[in-house]
Amino acid sequence: MEKLPSTVSNSMNQLQIIQINPYDHIDQVLSLLKQLNPEMSGHTITSRLKKMIDLASYTCFGLFDQHQLIGISSAWSTVRIYCGKHIELDNVIIDSNIQSKGYGQYFIDAIKEWALANQYESIGLNTYVQNSRSHKFYYNQGFQVVGFHFEHALNKEL
Repeated sequence: MEKLPSTVSNSMNQLQIIQINPYDHIDQVLSLLKQLNPEMSGHTITSRLKKMIDLASYTCFGLFDQHQLIGISSAWSTVRIYCGKHIELDNVIIDSNIQSKGYGQYFIDAIKEWALANQYESIGLNTYVQNSRSHKFYYNQGFQVVGFHFEHALNKEL
């Protein structure tokens, strides 16, 4: 998979952001997704992940620290009237054991660089309403609230 242009080094770690196939790191990916969705069964997460991977507009970024996957973000490529070529981030997760240490900012900055290099005009994302820590983080990364995400579940059993 494609390595993103940013790499930061210091005496403690070597970080890399790489476009990955989540199945190549399935145990770590599932562990991270479970942190974000603790009430969801592993079976449901795995089933939905497989469907996502099969879509042409899907990509997944992995944040690695010395070959250890410590963060992921799904991404969807779209074109929208209001913002042009757009990448929609989804399931942005840094391992909860190492949050608030600058990894998230580095991850988002590298994805922004990749998006610019690939002629995207905007980056969007959704975050859970109750996840106020993420709201503050995204505001600090330059994101703005531009609307409301509405959803209607068609089949509660799915």
